[in-house]
Amino acid sequence: MTSPVDPDPIVAELSAEFAAIGSLLDSGPGRAGREEAKRRIIALFKRVDGLLGELGSLKEGIRAQVERYKQLAAEDAASHAAGLDSDRPQLHHDHLGASTFVEKGWSLISLGDPQGAIQALDRALELSPDDIQAQSLLGWAQMLAEHHDDALATFSRVLAREPANALARVNVGFICLKKRIFGEAIEHLSRVIRLEGDPKASLYAHYYLGVVYLERAMYLDAQTFLRKAILLGPNLIEAYYDLGRAQWFNGDQEGARTTWERGAAANRFAPWAKRCSEVLERTARGEEVPRSGLP
Repeated sequence: MTSPVDPDPIVAELSAEFAAIGSLLDSGPGRAGREEAKRRIIALFKRVDGLLGELGSLKEGIRAQVERYKQLAAEDAASHAAGLDSDRPQLHHDHLGASTFVEKGWSLISLGDPQGAIQALDRALELSPDDIQAQSLLGWAQMLAEHHDDALATFSRVLAREPANALARVNVGFICLKKRIFGEAIEHLSRVIRLEGDPKASLYAHYYLGVVYLERAMYLDAQTFLRKAILLGPNLIEAYYDLGRAQWFNGDQEGARTTWERGAAANRFAPWAKRCSEVLERTARGEEVPRSGLP
């Protein structure tokens, strides 16, 4: 049996006063008793009304915090894989209700709950199996949950219907990178760059290719693609972190420190900016620079 939840102290106090006034009225009071009941009713109403106003303002403030959290969570998630913008997706409303689950999936991804998003998007696809947006978001949620094989299958279905879907293809490249299937990663990511139709996909394709070559210890090639990623997206701070590693392992330690300093200064609250700061501190202490960025 579930234990009852203790009421909030303020609510308990107000409820006790409400009950006391009720008991006073039920007792059939005289004139003086009725005046006392009137006074207490007015005081209770004013207090509750004032609290409701304050709570309403607080509730709106909490909503604003939720939206801010979603934005920060989406920015952090976007540093791991391409495919989700911080803006709410454009949804088509349907009588089956699939769009409701698509929107729920997007919100759960933004809040950092990819498992919950997977459940919502699976439901959307049960109602509307051909919804390409639901499939794309499902692949994204599966990627964030590190269900890489499932994500690869989902994005493959998207590409079977839309071969020119650059974001789906760049995410396939990302999954291949995570699985250390470097040849296939290079094939998919190079194809995205040749398409030249999606700036965001091109940005991440250059970045992931840089990471592929970095993992393969091909440091000059890695620098070429990572520099182009920074040119295309100066706010992609993870590219500064990895470019610095490529420079470091290629013998350009001063250049690496300069790159990490730029990354750390770009946005000191961003996770990758903190990693740039951390690696600067590590090298200052004479410690090793991480060889791989993959788990």
